[in-house]
Amino acid sequence: MNVRALLAEVVGTFVLVAMGSMSILAAGAVGLPGLLVAPIGFGLGLLAAIAIAGEASGGHFNPAVTLGAVLDRRISLLDAAWYVVAQVVGALGGSLLILSLSNQGVVAGTKNMPGVSDIGAFLVEVVLTAIFLAVILTITRKPKNQGLFVIPLTLLAIHAVGIPFSGASVNPARAFAPALVSMDFAKLWIYLTAPFLGAVVGWIVYRVLSSDGIQPEDGDIVAVEPMDFADPAPDAPLTAG
Repeated sequence: MNVRALLAEVVGTFVLVAMGSMSILAAGAVGLPGLLVAPIGFGLGLLAAIAIAGEASGGHFNPAVTLGAVLDRRISLLDAAWYVVAQVVGALGGSLLILSLSNQGVVAGTKNMPGVSDIGAFLVEVVLTAIFLAVILTITRKPKNQGLFVIPLTLLAIHAVGIPFSGASVNPARAFAPALVSMDFAKLWIYLTAPFLGAVVGWIVYRVLSSDGIQPEDGDIVAVEPMDFADPAPDAPLTAG
């Protein structure tokens, strides 16, 4: 267990959820459309989280991303379990910050809620998470620093297109935290299941389309997470710095 990496996951997930959720509050306070402000809040919140904590942990900040790392053998199952715990703790911290500024009703307003049928929202979450994971798994095999901008911009786009339909969670920790703090668990099942399915689909897409040749041997665990900022040698598996 890497305590430094777990602390980074707590801090990074806190930054992501706090900045994204505060953008929703800010939009309401000044009368701006949430669809205009929230994508920027979550996208730039992820950029800040990666800049602060990405190098220490690989910058997952999302249980679905961690599942993608497990499937691609970039992290062990035990380490992944600890990562998810850290992410939930960080997300709860972000939602508790919102509670300190408002009340449970306002926190509930930062939850993801479907704008279409439950099945429609489920499908949207699967598709958007698959796109997100395919981008992350692909771009983090490229030279360093590309992911710092490509991944947050992808999340910004995901929120811009997905909020009207599913709320654009693509992150079970980000969905669970405000639900727990507000004690409002309506429709939560969508956001605790669809992103994980989407992560599997995104990983399959990545494996089918990837041609970089940097893949682990069967049975190997590569000690690196999906947002590694090392500059890998072109013919060798990534290793954690």
